[in-house]
Amino acid sequence: MRTVYDDVVERLEQEECLAVATVIQARGSTPQKVGAKLLVHENGRTQGTIGGGCVEAEVWKEATAALRARASRVVEVDLNDDVMGDVCGGTLTVFIDIWQPEATPA
Repeated sequence: MRTVYDDVVERLEQEECLAVATVIQARGSTPQKVGAKLLVHENGRTQGTIGGGCVEAEVWKEATAALRARASRVVEVDLNDDVMGDVCGGTLTVFIDIWQPEATPA
C-alpha cells in the first residue's frame, strides 16, 4: 500500500519541492480528523484531502505561499464563518511542512 510519504520520496528523487499539510488539531465539528494529509506540489497539483471545499482551498493557498517562501508554517482554519459557507462549526489547525531535495555537495 502506497503512502503519502512514498509520493514525497518519489518527488524528492525528481528534485521537486512540495508541501505536506497535516491536520494537527481538530476542535468541534470538522470534515477531517487529526492526521489527515494533503500533498501540494509546486505546480499546484494536490494529492489526498484534509476536508475539501473552502478548507482545502485555504490550506492550498497557504501551502503554495509556504512553498514559494520555502518555509513551513502552522495555519488555523475557522469553520464557523457563514459567509464562506463553512458551517461545520469547528476549527482545524494544519501544519504545512516544506520538503526539499537534499542539496548536493559541491
